[in-house]
Amino acid sequence: MSIQYSKLEHPLKLERGGVLHSPVVAFSTYGRLNEDKSNVILVCHALTANSVVPDWWEGIFGDARILDPAKDFIICINNLGSPYGTSSPKTDDESGKRYGLDFPDYTIKDTARLHIEFLSTLGIERIKMIIGGSCGGNVSQEIAVLLGEKVESQVLMCCSARETPWVIAIHESQRIVMRSDPDFVNKEGGKSLALRGARAFALPFYRSHASFEIKQSEEDPEKYDDFKASSYIRYQGEKFISRYDVHCYYKQLIALDTHNIGRNRGGIQNALGKISARTLCIGFSSDVLVPVIEQKRLAEDIPGAVYEEINTPFGHDSFLIETDKINKAVINWSRSRKN
Repeated sequence: MSIQYSKLEHPLKLERGGVLHSPVVAFSTYGRLNEDKSNVILVCHALTANSVVPDWWEGIFGDARILDPAKDFIICINNLGSPYGTSSPKTDDESGKRYGLDFPDYTIKDTARLHIEFLSTLGIERIKMIIGGSCGGNVSQEIAVLLGEKVESQVLMCCSARETPWVIAIHESQRIVMRSDPDFVNKEGGKSLALRGARAFALPFYRSHASFEIKQSEEDPEKYDDFKASSYIRYQGEKFISRYDVHCYYKQLIALDTHNIGRNRGGIQNALGKISARTLCIGFSSDVLVPVIEQKRLAEDIPGAVYEEINTPFGHDSFLIETDKINKAVINWSRSRKN
């Protein structure tokens, strides 16, 4: 289904002090909302994805899968700051000019609040399940804390209770690359070559040593150059700048660094302890970006949470790749809750 657009009628006051007047929200829906609005599944997408879930999570979408439009009303709301339709550095400010780097700083909590406020415009107050991986898992946690008993269940994948120093260091390295471009401050933003470099720098952290051995090893032991791994990184960098915006990416990385579920809530354990949603935390064995220890900690601090580990060589991006294993894990967990 195509992306739809809506505009909130009131300002969104941001956690860091800024204000977005009548923010635009991009979203996609699948299936039908039942009469008592009890069949809502909210998909919280990853950092650079959009609201069109089948485009990037096809493996868990469809008949007898986690996201089944024949049974549930599935909605995905585009994250704040994304170039795919929701208010962001790419959109216009009150004067009709592109925000660019003047877009106000925001947090993961602000994205969660935008989700909640938009859902309320649809008359949706309760959520059957939230599911999200990586950045989407961070947004899901915030929604689960903010809505409390109004969230029945959630599935968190390859995410943490707060952004770790390790990941913040990677993000700052990417921002240094982007700021190195003399045209970075240009209001037009767009397809900066520094954006290509920043994305390329991060890619190995999304995969793993084993996955590169599987996918990028050379058949010719006598090669001196033109390696598969080099070609792969160049290709992915070019692919990214053809679809993304440098100012959006820059601001999104800043927002990710703000993620700390315990901020202004008495600490992480206190905040997670308030989550009443039945929770499944899924870790991926080879994830070097957000290692499984982080998902184990979530499961320890969220009351009644279950931890499941998926063995895979594909690193952090396994939540987009290992869809058969994810389907099995979530469906088995859902059935066990009913028994």
